[in-house]
Amino acid sequence: MPSRDLKNGLPAEVKMETSYIQNGETHQHSFEEKGRVVYMNNSYYIRFEETHEESTVPVTVKINPDGVVNLIRNGERTMRLTFNSDRHTETNYATPAGIIPLQVLTDDLRVSYYDRPFSGRVYVDYKLHANGQKLGEYQIRLRFTT
Repeated sequence: MPSRDLKNGLPAEVKMETSYIQNGETHQHSFEEKGRVVYMNNSYYIRFEETHEESTVPVTVKINPDGVVNLIRNGERTMRLTFNSDRHTETNYATPAGIIPLQVLTDDLRVSYYDRPFSGRVYVDYKLHANGQKLGEYQIRLRFTT
């Protein structure tokens, strides 16, 4: 049972590393941000803002009790990805040019928690497809410590 502090939310150090391969090119990004971890309705929410050169993008990672993980990014392009190792999921990627339907194929999904201080890791390997074409292969490595 999570502590009462987590129900009210605790400040956290959040580190998120992403890498992806598109059109044969590898790209990597890393963010270290201050965020917040909240336990609500049997799920953990890790909230932080990615700082980019000209803007910040609010990000929420939701860890559901069944092990499914949601990644929500609310920037110029809104995206909500659902990672489920048991089945493929679908989402709509909203861009200024319109909405693109995407299929999410989760290859590997691991979530772990640690005590004293409360912390956790979320590792996701996945592929995105649109219109039957593979867009790329992606990895997310998220770590948080309260």
